[in-house]
Amino acid sequence: MSYPELYILRHGETEWNAENRMQGGLNSPLTAKGEGDARRQGEILAGLDLDGFQFLCSPQGRAFQTAGIALTRIADRITTDDRLREIGVGEWQGRLRSELSVDGPVRDGPDGPIAMYEHAPGGEGFAALEARCRDFLGDLKGPSVLVTHGITSRMLRSILLGQGRDTLGQLPGGQGNVFHLRDGVQIELT
Repeated sequence: MSYPELYILRHGETEWNAENRMQGGLNSPLTAKGEGDARRQGEILAGLDLDGFQFLCSPQGRAFQTAGIALTRIADRITTDDRLREIGVGEWQGRLRSELSVDGPVRDGPDGPIAMYEHAPGGEGFAALEARCRDFLGDLKGPSVLVTHGITSRMLRSILLGQGRDTLGQLPGGQGNVFHLRDGVQIELT
């Protein structure tokens, strides 16, 4: 399937990111560093030709706060879409990662061990997240800037790159990213 050109932003650092706490559907505000992350994203985007792009954002506070900072001088309108929200982590929302464990090997990364998001009790899981992201991408009408979350960004990018969800842990992550995806190629803008 062919997809439009996209810029995918992950929200800036939050208080809970700094504490290494699982957020899922809960929210914590951006830290001063997170606000700086969002300003830097805005500076990157300001240097691009985004004529004809739509601007879409997760309705969760940390993403919306990032969008407000990063897109304030760029976007006339930002539309929220619930399908851009972060993966649900069920009973692990608000918990420190150090308090949690999963069976089997886990590879740590900038967003914590990816397996934790798949195995969270009562969580959404990768299959449901993938279905939600495919539905979202299938509805896009043209080039877009998306402001979302770490695991949701990874899932969107894995679909756009034609990779399986088993590759989520191999994709770059971290707060304050800007990824440009076009014709199955990803470039991280810095």
